[in-house]
Amino acid sequence: QVQLVESGGGLVQAGGSLRLSCAASGHTFSSYAMGWFRRAPGKEREFVAAVTRSATNTYYADSVKGRFTISRDNTKNTVYLQMNSLKPEDTAVYFCAAKMDNGWGNTQRQFYIYWGQGTQVSVSS
Repeated sequence: QVQLVESGGGLVQAGGSLRLSCAASGHTFSSYAMGWFRRAPGKEREFVAAVTRSATNTYYADSVKGRFTISRDNTKNTVYLQMNSLKPEDTAVYFCAAKMDNGWGNTQRQFYIYWGQGTQVSVSS
């Protein structure tokens, strides 16, 4: 069992930056691939970024590539999402999630088995 708690959301102007954190409980954090997803008002939850358990590989949605960076610190059981050059269309609730790192499905939400409660990110124009 893994519990995930996100933090770092807030209100920012377009062009600004935020850094989201996701703290995981348990001593098996390094076994999991970690992902960030988001749900904008009236839309389905969508993939944002993912990182494999040893941070060897990272994955990004096209909409955030070049602006967002996912990273993790296995000594702190924490995954991060650095968000730069934010746009109003980035406004959403952001969720972190964990899945077994089996080499596939890292961008697909149906394979993630543990989810946090989410943190709101609002970007004003």
